[in-house]
Amino acid sequence: MILSSMGKNGAILTAFALLTTGAVTLVQQFTAPKIALQEKKQLQGLLHQVLPESAYDNELYLDCTQISAQELGPQPSYTVYRARKQGEVVALVMQSTAPNGYSGNIELLSAIYPDGTVAGVRVTKHNETPGLGDKIEAKRSEWINSFSSQQVRSQDDKRWAVKKDGGTFDQFTGATITPRAVVGAVKNTVLYAQRNFNTLAQADNSCNPGES
Repeated sequence: MILSSMGKNGAILTAFALLTTGAVTLVQQFTAPKIALQEKKQLQGLLHQVLPESAYDNELYLDCTQISAQELGPQPSYTVYRARKQGEVVALVMQSTAPNGYSGNIELLSAIYPDGTVAGVRVTKHNETPGLGDKIEAKRSEWINSFSSQQVRSQDDKRWAVKKDGGTFDQFTGATITPRAVVGAVKNTVLYAQRNFNTLAQADNSCNPGES
C-alpha cells in the first residue's frame, strides 16, 4: 500500500513537472519574438539618438563587428556598428564602459565620424546615485549632449576632463566622480576609433553574417 501510494505520488509529481516545463517553454516561445522586437526598437532608438538618421542610409543594427579592446573597458567584447552612406562607412557607433563610476560600470554608446568628431553619446546602463550621478542620462539633463561636435587632439588633450580637473566639461554638484568617469571613457573610445577606423570599417559583419 505504501509503495503503491509513493509510486502514485511520484507519477503525479512527474506529470506536474512535465506540464510546468511545457508551459514555461510555450510561454518563452510565445514571448521571445516580442522581447526581441522590443530590444530591436530600443537599440534603434539609441542609435538614432547618437547619430542623425540623415547621416546614413543602412540599417545600423544589421551592420556591426565584435571587438575586444582594453581601451573600451573591462567587458570581454564590444559591438561596433557601422553607419554607411551609399556603401561607404561614414561613422562608427561604439559600445564602451566607464569602469570607474561612483557605483560601478557605466555603459556607453558613442558615435564617431572618420575625422574623430563625436556625433553623440548616450548612457545605456548605470547604477549611479539618483538625483546626483544620474544626470548623465539624457532624460535627466543636457550634460551628455556636451560631447557632440567635440574632437580629441591627443592622449594628452587637457580639455577632455571635468572643469575641476582643468578641463572643459561640467561636473555635477556633489557628484564629480560620475562625469569624470564618463569623460575619460568617451575620450578613450574616440582615440581608439581614430586609430582603428579603417580596420573597424572593413571588418567582417557580425550582425548579419551573410554580408561583409
